[in-house]
Amino acid sequence: MSVPLFSRGLTRTLLSTQLVTVIISGALFYAFKGVTWGASALAGGVAAWLPNVVFVILAWRLQGQSPVKGRIAWTFALGEAGKVLLTMVLLIVALGSFNAVFIPLGLTWLSVLVVQIVAPAVINNKG
Repeated sequence: MSVPLFSRGLTRTLLSTQLVTVIISGALFYAFKGVTWGASALAGGVAAWLPNVVFVILAWRLQGQSPVKGRIAWTFALGEAGKVLLTMVLLIVALGSFNAVFIPLGLTWLSVLVVQIVAPAVINNKG
């Protein structure tokens, strides 16, 4: 019998909270600075949120398999490396191809990462 490494409910709540952060940030930048800043904020948020979604999907797929000694660490390390590479690609595309404004992109990206760190503690203390 394998014990889940993380709760699916907690993970869904965390990803939903991050998505709400992206949408609110994009809406605020759009309201105060215009379409370009709003779109840049959305691009920064997606660059932080989408790699997390991909990582979670892969983790859920591998969770039911019987662990092989040493494989869990390698799988996690490769997943994290994939997250970093996907984040870099999304940020480069946003800044290079779409000419996103750096300030809203960076602030939204950073706020989604802060939510990723803070939200699990808040969610666990609530329940």
